Amino acid sequence: MMFKVLECVAVQHDHALVALAAGICVVGMLAFFLIHRRAVECSEKRRKIWLLVAAVTGGLSVWATHFVAMLAYEGTVAIEFELFRTILSAVIAAVGFWASLRIAEGGTLKSEIAAGIAATLTVAAMHFTGTASIRAAATIRHEIGMIPVAALLSIGLVTFAFRMSMRRNGRRGLWAAVGASVLSICLLHFSAMSATTLVPDPSLREVSLDGDVGRIWMVWAVSVVVGMIVLAGTIASFLDRYLTDLRGFANATLEGLAVVREGVIIEANARFPAMLGLRDRDVLGRSPDALMVAADGISLIDVERTRAVEAAPLKAGPLKHGKEAFLEVAVHTIEYRGRQCQVLAVRDLTEKRIAELKVEHMARHDALTDLPNRSLFNEKLDTAIEVAGGTGERLAVLALDLDRFKAVNDVFGHAEGDRVLIRVADILRRCVGVTDTPARIGGDEFIILHPGLEQPTAAYLLADRILDTFRQEMNVNFDPKAVGVSIGVSIFPEDGRTADELRNAADMALYNAKFNGRGTAAFYSADMDADLRQRRLVESELRHAALRDQLSLVFQPLFDASNGTCTGYEALMRWHHPDLGQVSPATFIPVAEETGIIVTLGEWALREACRTAASWDDGLAVAVNVSAVQFRFPDLVDTVSSALTDSGLEPHRLELEITETSLIENRETVLAMLQKLRALGVMIVIDDFGTGYSSLGNLQAFPFDKIKIDRSFIWQMEEDESARAIVKAIIGLGKSLDLPVVAEGIETFGQHRMVIEEGIEQLQGFLLGKPKSAGEVEVLSGIRRVPTFRKRG
Repeated sequence: MMFKVLECVAVQHDHALVALAAGICVVGMLAFFLIHRRAVECSEKRRKIWLLVAAVTGGLSVWATHFVAMLAYEGTVAIEFELFRTILSAVIAAVGFWASLRIAEGGTLKSEIAAGIAATLTVAAMHFTGTASIRAAATIRHEIGMIPVAALLSIGLVTFAFRMSMRRNGRRGLWAAVGASVLSICLLHFSAMSATTLVPDPSLREVSLDGDVGRIWMVWAVSVVVGMIVLAGTIASFLDRYLTDLRGFANATLEGLAVVREGVIIEANARFPAMLGLRDRDVLGRSPDALMVAADGISLIDVERTRAVEAAPLKAGPLKHGKEAFLEVAVHTIEYRGRQCQVLAVRDLTEKRIAELKVEHMARHDALTDLPNRSLFNEKLDTAIEVAGGTGERLAVLALDLDRFKAVNDVFGHAEGDRVLIRVADILRRCVGVTDTPARIGGDEFIILHPGLEQPTAAYLLADRILDTFRQEMNVNFDPKAVGVSIGVSIFPEDGRTADELRNAADMALYNAKFNGRGTAAFYSADMDADLRQRRLVESELRHAALRDQLSLVFQPLFDASNGTCTGYEALMRWHHPDLGQVSPATFIPVAEETGIIVTLGEWALREACRTAASWDDGLAVAVNVSAVQFRFPDLVDTVSSALTDSGLEPHRLELEITETSLIENRETVLAMLQKLRALGVMIVIDDFGTGYSSLGNLQAFPFDKIKIDRSFIWQMEEDESARAIVKAIIGLGKSLDLPVVAEGIETFGQHRMVIEEGIEQLQGFLLGKPKSAGEVEVLSGIRRVPTFRKRG
């Protein structure tokens, strides 16, 4: 049987046309499997389209192979083909291949075998339909021959081809599929042809044999048409794959991309409409200026921008999507589809901007109550004064202080204290109007800006409303966690024309309200200036205190916690006035800082401390406090250098104690001055640590030589576990940074024991050593043991 097939091919066929048919089959099957692979890669919707293209390409290729091979047959009679059945055979091939591909999508061996059977039956049906379209002066006879065997082999080969195409990537799998399918088609076709015989029948109409030339032209025409179809499908497959990959890359970017030609968007990736809160079809064909507005107001596409510009989606317009967003748009000109176009690259800055706004909000609002903080309040007050000064309006400032808050905080803990503060903030929000600004400016201190209304009547009504609400919701007679409120009121412009004057007047009125029984409101009046006059007297006399030899220094010792030896002294200023008597530092130091006198006093204290310490025989260090005000003057470094030079004191024996407040104002300038002071060789100590702003940030910003824990934590250690925990944390922080830690303000045996247990390195306080005059220090020079304390009873 096989010899008969070979004989049929060798003897009864035009070898050139057989070769052409085989070539068509190879090229067609290659295109078929390439397009099939493209279909497998696509999404469901696009896969169906490409499966159809593959089916048409494969079906027509097999049909063309069959048709050319039929024309290559050289029998004893001339043949022609019936048009309808010829076309029908092509349709059968395309539909059958489409069905085979759909069956093969199952991806299992069974589905691949079923697809092989379907494809083989398709080729057979197409072959016999095409054979039936033959018209000749002969009778067509079919023999079974090798057709069953060829069909089985064909099923196996096609199954193998589908398996290779779907499960093996790369060229080997592709060519294996092509080879198996070509072999299957040729085997089935020529097996069927060898079993077909044309028996001449004179009774039938003869077909002219003069059509050889026409037959050859028909062969080439079919070949060219089918070749063009196959080529077009293959090129389309590659182009689609290329363009899809490009779109995939574009959609994978974090930026939105849009191509603009002649002022309208002609192409955009998926991110672009998503950033604007729109659908894909809502952006194409529209101007970018109809979708976004640039922050500078200039059209996004009228000019070539050299930098990115901020923009935002339009909230108005026909779409009315109203999506809040912050965008950054960069515009570039490119050649796209052979024409000059603009490309908009859009970055979504919404999350970043929201985070920035949140940080900005946190910087200007109280973290606990979310009320405006001191900084924001001062801005609003300055603005309100400026507006009121221009319009002649009046405004009020209400200073509020909570009564009994410290008791509630001490008894019930800080957590309950925080809840009370939140309740107070809620009360104030409900009492004030929309134009008012309530703020929290301290622990239990609040302040309200009350502008644009008839004053002082409006301020009186607001204060009365706040007091009534507190009485209803904070009944101190029945609720142990309730607090009261005292209010002081000042009016612009009667009580002051500047923010400081209004705040000071409100504070004086508040002091008067608290003095007169608390839970009341008081308006500022001129007779409240008695305290102010006393303050001015202190200021006036303080300016001449140094020249009149009224100032002196006392020295409080610091001790090594491990062995009890004295490690140095802290210089403390005292003022004895012939009329005022011994004036407390708590009275004159704030006045000195507020008026700037502290600069003169600080220089005097620095020079006096250096001169005194230079006379000590034991070489101990002396610590001098430096006010934040002194850092406002650039000659501080020269002053310290001069004091060291004039006194002869070694720089390492001088310790400058600064508070965290010094680093708040002009932070960079202060840090630069500290670096210069460190270069002189003096030691820099951070005082009152833990009470200022960003304590940890301050330690990171400058390498201090020592940490002094604020005395408020030491005083609360015996009653407040959280205070002890803070002390323990600061000591641990100092050890991790290799910085000595000093506990100041030790006044009880319990405090002394606790800080020792927590591992403190240095001690200071009245319990251990009271401040001594310079003469007493010289007498004690060399005697540096701290006494052993024993608790009586």
